[in-house]
Parts: sequence; structure tokens; C-alpha cells
Amino acid sequence: MEVFLIRAAQLVLCLSILVFLHEGGHFLAAKVFKIRVEKFALFFDPWFSLFKWKPKKSDTTYTLGWLPLGGYVKIAGMVDESMDTKQLEAPVQPWEFRAKPAWQRLIVMLAGVFVNFVVALLIYAVILFTWGETYVPIENLSNGFKFNAQAQELGFQDGDIPLRTDTKTFTRFDSNQSISDVYRAISTSSECTVLRNGKEVVISLPGEINMLDMMKSEPPFMLLLSPSIIDSVLVDSPADQIGLQVGDQIVSFNEKEISTWNEFQDEISRLADALTDEATQADSLRLRQVVLSVKHQDEAVDTFSVLLTPELTLGTMWNTPLAQCETVTKSYSLLSAFPAGVAYGWNVLSGYVNDLKYLFTKEGAKSVGSFGAIGSLFPKAWDWQRFWELTAFISLMLAFMNILPIPALDGGHAFFLLCEVVTRRKPSDKFMARAETIGMTILLLLMVYAIMNDFIRFVF
Repeated sequence: MEVFLIRAAQLVLCLSILVFLHEGGHFLAAKVFKIRVEKFALFFDPWFSLFKWKPKKSDTTYTLGWLPLGGYVKIAGMVDESMDTKQLEAPVQPWEFRAKPAWQRLIVMLAGVFVNFVVALLIYAVILFTWGETYVPIENLSNGFKFNAQAQELGFQDGDIPLRTDTKTFTRFDSNQSISDVYRAISTSSECTVLRNGKEVVISLPGEINMLDMMKSEPPFMLLLSPSIIDSVLVDSPADQIGLQVGDQIVSFNEKEISTWNEFQDEISRLADALTDEATQADSLRLRQVVLSVKHQDEAVDTFSVLLTPELTLGTMWNTPLAQCETVTKSYSLLSAFPAGVAYGWNVLSGYVNDLKYLFTKEGAKSVGSFGAIGSLFPKAWDWQRFWELTAFISLMLAFMNILPIPALDGGHAFFLLCEVVTRRKPSDKFMARAETIGMTILLLLMVYAIMNDFIRFVF
């Protein structure tokens, strides 16, 4: 429950900031062109509001809704999600949205997206200025990567370090963003150069690999290779009972040679699959009884028969490969942080846009999620750096999704305004109301689908 509350608090704070700034962009743009804003709502407020305030001599009511799924500004003379069409039956007033020229209305509609985009880049810049960048130069990954069967069929070998493709050079490894960049480049390239035993080797690639399959396959296309060397032993664990020591290396599992924790986990996964099919306690005990060969630091090798716990754990811990690699920390001045933040944000956005094509695949559609999926991205313990990184990413995501030409979204309104500018014919209010209804229906259906996906992932 504590983890849920921490993640929920981070999600609500993130959405509060981004929704306030997005709607604030629309609000300020409307004010610049002297368009009346009747309502500014942080969060949705069907039936009632938690807070409501209207300053004296102001046309705007400020509200705090109880449903933290977004927010809105109600602009006079505009067909929006409120579906208030009664105001459109009255004569046009000079302070209404519909009374203004198309270019002004277009700026008002795009202001929220613009703010989200700029805010994301500013956050990335401030992150770089405040915390800098700590990363592992890719050539410092001394153990390289562990590749699955699909990757090995293409020519990759365990221990390879990808250096570049014909479209991208890899210089660093520091986060999920780095591995995504590697996956993305490999999936679309015709060749990849790897560092293998100190020499560069070129691997030919098909040029079109499904990136989603690469990431979701078990085991994944590539993972950091972690030698099966024991870093610590839990007291009274199976490993402790047979006398395993820090520095020992497991070299075989049930007479199958292994050299990495990746392979060890593969064998554990196979046991877990077999256990699901076993009905008796005797069968369970038989499968949990495994034979391990262990090489000690003096090079001597011993063989042990050990009973794993019911959870199939041995009771050993190991360092992550990155913990053993030499890192580089790069600091940024206030001036240098801004171009670096823009470049980083643009790379994140371009990768996100490129990956959207997978939404139209069967597996991609299953990955669509709502607030549950977004909330799970936040760390289990409060981490301000990670919070701001995710806030910047979600801000970019909101900016891009809102600019799509779907009625009811900012992009849909902008699309009709561009058509008006080109054709010099304004769509009728009746047409806009119907388009808004269709757009809202599409968005609600997508939301229901995303919530169902969240529910299925949570329950099953």
C-alpha cells in the first residue's frame, strides 16, 4: 500500500503541474487576444468541485475538480468538451473565440501544446544543470551483453558490445533510454559494428526487425552480461547451508555449463515452468533439488546438491554489471545545459514518435495503458531526479498526443482552423459540434480500452 501511495502521489503531482501549465497556455493566449475565459479547471469536476473561486471584476471562475484525470479551460464562443452549444445560438460577441480571426484562434489552440513542449525541454535542461550526467562509456562495459537465440541467429555473440550501426553511433550506456536507442537502431539498420574480444566485427542485419518483439521476448534480445560470481550470501539460505562464499562462481546448473547470472536465471525460469505442471509435493521436491558446480577463487571446483526454496531461490546476491564499470560524470553550466536539454528532449520525442507504429500491432495494442501504466513508471521510493525525468517525458507525450488531428483534441481544432485558413471558409458551428462529439466518443473508447488493459495487467 505504501508503494502505491508514493506512486499515486507522484502521478497526481506530475499531472497537476502539466495540466495547469497546458491549460495555462490556452488561458494566457486567450487573454492576449482579449477572448473571455469563463472557467479554468484543474482536474475534472462533474457534478461538484472541491474548490471554486471567482475574483471580483473577473469573467473567469477558477475550480479544483475531484477527478484527477486532466483539466480544461472553457473559452467563450467555442465548441469544446463541455458541449455547451446554447451560447452559439446567441449573436456573436466581440470577446468570443468565434469572433476572432483564424490565426488568433489557431494560436490559442496550439498554446497548450507549445507550453508542454517547452516545459519538457526546460525540465531536461534543469536536470542536466542540477544533477549533470553520469554514464558508462559503452566501451567500458567490459563484460558486454548477453544475447538471446534470435540475436545469435543474426550473428551476435555473448560478450559483444554494440558500437554503432549504419545509422547511429553508441557512445554511452546509462538508462533504459540508452538500451531503447540501441534496440531502435538495430531494428532499422542493415549492419551493426560490435567490439568482440578487442576487435571490431561487422554484423549484417535485415534492416527491419520488430523492436517490440526484441524488448518483450523472454529472454530479451540483449541484456547486460553478468558473470555468475557471488557477491553476497544470505544467512541460513540454501547457499549458506552448502558453504558458498563471496567470490565463488557457479559454472554449471544440473550438469549444464553456465557462466553468467543470465543463464542461471534462464534455468530457474525453466524450473518454474515445469513446476506449474507438477501436481504432487514429491515432484516439487525433485525439481527443486538441483546440482551446482562451483569454482572457488583458488580455481578449485566443487559439486553440490542443494534444495532450492519453494520460491526457487538460492540465497545469493550479485552486483549489477554497471556497478563494476567505470563511469563518467559530465557537469553543465547554466548556459550549456539548455542546448543539451533541447538535444536530449528531441531525441526522446523522436524515439517516442518512431515507436508509435507498434501501437498498430497486436502486441502493441496490448501495451496501451492509462493512468495505472503511467503510475507504474514512477519509482517505489521518492526520487526527485527520476520524478522530473518522467514529468518531462510525460509532458512531451502529452504535447504530441494533443497535436494529433483528432476532433476534441487541440490538434483536431487546429486542423479545422488550418482548413479555414486555406479555403477561407469557416466550418459551421453545427459541424464543429458533431466533430467534437465524434472525437469525444473516440477518446472515451480509447480510455476504456486502456483502463481495461491496466486492469488485466494488475489482476492477471
